[in-house]
Amino acid sequence: MAIDVDTLEKLRAPMEVQPLDLSWLDLGEGHPWGLNAKPGKRGLTLDEIEIGPAGAVPENTDNRSMRVRGSASRPDAPRVPGSYVGRADVYSENSRLLYEEAVQRQWSSATDIPWDEIKPLPDDIERAMCQLCTFLTEVEFIAGDTPGQWLPKINSEHHEVKLFLLTQIMDEARHLDVFRKRAFANGGGLLSSLPQEGLRVIIEAKDFTEMSAIMHVAAEGFVQSMFRMGEYIGQSDAEKRIFRLCGQDESRHLGFGVMHLKYVMDNEPWRREEIHHYLDKVEATLTPDPTADPMSFALFEALAILMGGGIKNIDSGMNLSMLMQKKRVNEYMHRLQVAGLGDRRERMVPMLKQFLDN
Repeated sequence: MAIDVDTLEKLRAPMEVQPLDLSWLDLGEGHPWGLNAKPGKRGLTLDEIEIGPAGAVPENTDNRSMRVRGSASRPDAPRVPGSYVGRADVYSENSRLLYEEAVQRQWSSATDIPWDEIKPLPDDIERAMCQLCTFLTEVEFIAGDTPGQWLPKINSEHHEVKLFLLTQIMDEARHLDVFRKRAFANGGGLLSSLPQEGLRVIIEAKDFTEMSAIMHVAAEGFVQSMFRMGEYIGQSDAEKRIFRLCGQDESRHLGFGVMHLKYVMDNEPWRREEIHHYLDKVEATLTPDPTADPMSFALFEALAILMGGGIKNIDSGMNLSMLMQKKRVNEYMHRLQVAGLGDRRERMVPMLKQFLDN
């Protein structure tokens, strides 16, 4: 098809070159040009690069855009709706350290677990392990989904928190993956889904601190106690290694939650009653209620079978399970005390409070 004359003339005419705008080369007054970040003993970590003005985490910010901390602002930058502007809303002083540890300690459920060491087990023990794995698979789904909901609401000025939560999502993906694999690795498969109230209260949280108190401190604290027990209930080196590696990851999630609560208590102590309200909600879901749903006791029965060494020893297994519950509750109370919520001892729901040491 022929080109019309006007179009042809335009194509032959010299191109209009847009003048270069090199204003970005003007660093402006106060820019820390020449302030070099030096690798430390652990390499070039977040601590090493958070120096100068860019390293100062603001207590409050008017940055509602996607501008990263330390970069020049733009008056025409679009606002990001719903992002937190207060440091205490989301921050934890150990988030940088936890992020660096997380990226350095990733592991693979496919290659780092000696799956060939899993041997056939008696039916009752295999079914108990599969029921535990079913529960943990469901738990880790929620623990991975939940942080993802909060990432867009965290201000870019507090990017350390975003980075940490991204590693948590990866950790939880690996956990749900490894427990699902264990359920199928020995011929048992997934068993009964358990009541969902405890999981709903996590994912339905309306505030970041509510989510963190409920998930990181309370729920994951109880799961962490279960992982630590893995050395005892694991039937093979493969199972023991699964619990050990998952517990290593879970410690980071707990550490973030405890230190976030501590930051809130240190800087916004007037929020104490609000946080107690969140803990009331989650504690009510942490004790089984067989009168409401007989399946709510299935997890404890499975643990009793594993701890007793079979269904024939379920009574001794129940006693050991109660000792584990005592340990879980006291570890939970210790975390709250570190966070500045020692008065929780007197306010804990009665079903949990009965396990507290004097």
